[in-house]
Amino acid sequence: MDIEQLREYCLQKPEVEEALPFGPDTLVFKVNNKIFLLVSLDVHPLQFNVKCDPDLAIELREEFPSAVLPGYHMNKKHWNTIIVDGTIANKQLQQFVDHSYQLVNKGKKK
Repeated sequence: MDIEQLREYCLQKPEVEEALPFGPDTLVFKVNNKIFLLVSLDVHPLQFNVKCDPDLAIELREEFPSAVLPGYHMNKKHWNTIIVDGTIANKQLQQFVDHSYQLVNKGKKK
C-alpha cells in the first residue's frame, strides 16, 4: 500500500474529509469532524496512526511487534502507529482503517 492507495481508501468512506491542520507534512482524515487516521507525508516507509480498541491494540502490537507500535504523539492506549513495510498485508491494513473509522463514527447522531 502506498500513500495514494491509502488516501483513496479513506476517501471512499461516507462523509470523510481530508485536511492538513498540523501543517503540510501530516494528512488527516476525519469523519463527523473527528480524526480517525493521520498519515505522515515525509516519512519512509509509509506510517499512519489509527484509533483502535485498547485490548485489540495490545494484541496487534504483540502480533506485529515491528509494524504496529503505540500511537506516535497520540494516546497510546487508543491509537496505533502502523508502519507499512510489507510485514502486514494490504487487506489487514484496510481492516485497521475500517476499525478506526467505525470507532470514530459510532458516536454519530442520527
